[in-house]
Amino acid sequence: MQKAGRKYLSTKDHLVSGETFNLVYHEESDLLKTSPSPKIEELSKYYESQDYISHTDKKSGLFSSLYQLVKKWSLQKKAKLIFHQNNGKGSLLDVGAGTGDFLKVAKEKGWQVQGTEPNENAAKLALEKGIQLNPSLNNFKGNEFDVVTLWHVLEHVPNLEETISELSSLVKPNGTLIIAVPNFKSFDAKHYGKFWAAYDVPRHLWHFSKKSIEQLFSENFQLQNIEPMIFDSFYVSLLSEKYKTGNKFSLKAFWIGFLSNLKANSTKEYSSHIYCFKRRNKAI
Repeated sequence: MQKAGRKYLSTKDHLVSGETFNLVYHEESDLLKTSPSPKIEELSKYYESQDYISHTDKKSGLFSSLYQLVKKWSLQKKAKLIFHQNNGKGSLLDVGAGTGDFLKVAKEKGWQVQGTEPNENAAKLALEKGIQLNPSLNNFKGNEFDVVTLWHVLEHVPNLEETISELSSLVKPNGTLIIAVPNFKSFDAKHYGKFWAAYDVPRHLWHFSKKSIEQLFSENFQLQNIEPMIFDSFYVSLLSEKYKTGNKFSLKAFWIGFLSNLKANSTKEYSSHIYCFKRRNKAI
């Protein structure tokens, strides 16, 4: 059981409710937790927004257009990454697959794909692309995959330790687990403080550092490498400037995004990271 943490900062839900939440820092695990955490049955209401891009294929507006443009490039990069980490194609489970774009690309490249997505509207959009998604990770018990991916999903799960345990059982021995999450120790996070868009409370229930991610998965996984997500600093900075100043477009945001990546060249603290793990061999 984790010790009680201390208040790190207060921030608000800029997308849906306008409610204020605290971020509580747990020093031992180097982890922030959103407090109070909404009850599981209440979480869905905080996703009810047309501006919640990962659940839509919206292309109109500056942020949506930029998001979709970068997404096309990043999908190809993700496909190359899983191929490299797995030394070839195989079975793939994408957890929190959204509208199914990543699985669609992977399927086209020869992967055997399955995925989960609890949001019904997002799952419907995925089905239109030929990708059928399961609403719950529990329905995959007893299955094992060569690669399991979570692209900006782990920060959303209510039961963190339970989810990590489930993920451990879903990855084959010597298989690959890939986790992408924001990094609250990045320059853009420190610059924007309570306005940093990647806090995204209360949809983001957890906020990770490199230390916390490696520590959380160390029992069953070996960290192989950490990849930067260089476009995240620009996109997050644009949203953060909007929350801070009300401006829908800001050249300053691009400068902060650039500075964040520049400083990360030496600190290795990018706005978001991709963590590539290998599953340890199970004891006989």
